[in-house]
Amino acid sequence: MDRSRSTSDEPDALGRATWALRRADLAMQAVKEPPLRAVGLSGSNYAVLMNLRTTPGITGAELARLVGVTPQAVALLTAKLIERGLIERRLHPRHRSVQELHLTDDGHTELEKAERIITDLERHVRESLGPQRYRQLRELLGHVIEALPEWTPPAQS
Repeated sequence: MDRSRSTSDEPDALGRATWALRRADLAMQAVKEPPLRAVGLSGSNYAVLMNLRTTPGITGAELARLVGVTPQAVALLTAKLIERGLIERRLHPRHRSVQELHLTDDGHTELEKAERIITDLERHVRESLGPQRYRQLRELLGHVIEALPEWTPPAQS
């Protein structure tokens, strides 16, 4: 099938699931940013702190891949969080040229404030959908995440 042309059974651009995912992500960012900022963190700060809690000791390059930003952007974010005393760099125990990133005690405390907000937002989404549709959404998003690495872009003509 020629993937460069739309067929009658394909939705228009605004009806695509990929567009709906993007809009949902933007809507989620828009509603969580103000309350996170009220407790002193941006959405980006939250993403960094959460990833360091779940994967302590990762490098800046690994963190950039997890957060989905450039290493330069992570360097700026981490520098600000280090300055605030929320994270710290430590030398890798075996590879002295590698610096690991870790949450500090203050970082854990600040992350818990943000987690109360995100947990309540998650509760709101779950209650809005109901238990069955919430489970379906989680399963469907899981399938999308698993299938994406198998996609190959169409050849350029």
